[in-house]
Amino acid sequence: MQGPRAGRGITLVMACLGVFVAYLPVTTVSVSLPAIQRALGASTSQLSWVSDAFVLPMAALILTTGVWGDVHGRKRVFRTGTALCALGATVSLTSGSVQWLWVGQVFSGLGAAALLPTTLALIGHAVPDHRERGRFIGLWAMSLLASLAVGPLIAGVLLEHVAWRWIFLLPVPVSLVVLVVAAFRLPDSRAPHGRRLDWPGQITAAVTVTAVVYGVIEGGANGFGEPAVVGALVLGALGAAVFVAVERRSSSPMLDPALFRSPAFTATALVAMISFLGLIGFFFVLSLYFGVVQHLTTLQAASRMVMVSGASLVASVPVGRLMHRVSARIMITGGLVVTAGSLLSLTGLDAHTSFGSIAWRLVLLGLGLGAVLTPMTASAVSAVPHHLAGMAAAGNNAFRQVGAALGPAVLGSLLTTRALHALPGHLAEAGVPAQTGERVLATAREHGLAAVAGLDLDTATGQALAALGGSFLDGLRLCLVVSASLALLAALACAVLLRPASSAGRPSAVAAGSAAAPAGAGPAARTTDGAASGPEPVRTP
Repeated sequence: MQGPRAGRGITLVMACLGVFVAYLPVTTVSVSLPAIQRALGASTSQLSWVSDAFVLPMAALILTTGVWGDVHGRKRVFRTGTALCALGATVSLTSGSVQWLWVGQVFSGLGAAALLPTTLALIGHAVPDHRERGRFIGLWAMSLLASLAVGPLIAGVLLEHVAWRWIFLLPVPVSLVVLVVAAFRLPDSRAPHGRRLDWPGQITAAVTVTAVVYGVIEGGANGFGEPAVVGALVLGALGAAVFVAVERRSSSPMLDPALFRSPAFTATALVAMISFLGLIGFFFVLSLYFGVVQHLTTLQAASRMVMVSGASLVASVPVGRLMHRVSARIMITGGLVVTAGSLLSLTGLDAHTSFGSIAWRLVLLGLGLGAVLTPMTASAVSAVPHHLAGMAAAGNNAFRQVGAALGPAVLGSLLTTRALHALPGHLAEAGVPAQTGERVLATAREHGLAAVAGLDLDTATGQALAALGGSFLDGLRLCLVVSASLALLAALACAVLLRPASSAGRPSAVAAGSAAAPAGAGPAARTTDGAASGPEPVRTP
């Protein structure tokens, strides 16, 4: 096995390409949802599952794949994840139904779950010095943001000329090249000491996340009083309780409950979940707004959506440099307040909002998120003792993906419920005949709001589409107000809980619950040549 300093350049390149491939489906799919809906005749709830089929396995398995890499070798897990991304993209590329598209997204999500923790661990092994490692992790984070930024543009250009399925082409050759190069050049590492897979915790976590997301999606589509929906949400609540009980008794938990004795870790976990719930959910409803209300082409929609992730990418550079000078508490809280303000400013959107009018709002949203996302993981890691640093980073990633899974589910359900409730009133105001209005309502309830645009209503078509746009805007405004409220709640939690290490008693708060853990055990156990597998704690100024 090569030493930790050997092959650092190729490790960085492989890690950056890995996380790029892993996150590319997030925004390429989001901006393509209207085209997918038209081509496959999918309802709004089915569209939610197109996004969630990717993020659900990623959220449920991201902790387990990190442990698997520690035990069986990170190079093996990295190559497996890359292969799964290629397989998932191939299945999606050749799919002819929304169900097969779900299957492809599941494979891609499994691949992303393997790549995210493994790429970070490979960098941690290759760069033992924590200051130098910070620069490498910064480049890794920029690659993640770059995939979110270029994804909409790639999809927009392709959909101007070819069918929607070709948005899945790029990950296939990139993944194959990465697989070949990694086989011969990528150094391996592992941290087997005291590690084993926590199957009871893994199973209960997967059941909990899947049940909650299923309940929210189907509840929004069919009503929260449906027996299947109630059963799913009850199962999710029971699963969460069992997970906590199992992890408290496990000798090798995948998420040690002692972490939550640190107020700072709890705050960053909350921020991670809310930030990605709002970000991915916002991309979901915004793409529908551009398609259903403004009737933009995919490329036009992409040129607007890219402003959010592009501004986040730009903001990450100065924010990364300020992390050692400005308190993470100030940066994250300030970023969340800016995010909430930009979301509230978007409630003024209507069918005729110009490019310039929406552009500054989206840029402001991206800048706020950029100030939050960059210091978030470092703060989670710095909040705990060194031997729990790897678990803290993986836990923060897991909460982030749970938020990403809930985003389209929660905001999609809110959007659909509010829009369907408002649609009869808008139809009446627009002067749509009662019989035609009933047909529009039946179509929207059975096939989704976007299906109304395909109806031939003779002279009432224009009136019906105007009513549809008005009801959709009602739902969009509700989503924006809820997202802004959650951002303000997270900002309050950060202001109260995210304290400097010197005053928060960081080490003792968590160490008290994990004093029995041996120095070499846990997710940040030493690699076979002595390099830490988890990122070095970064002090909160």
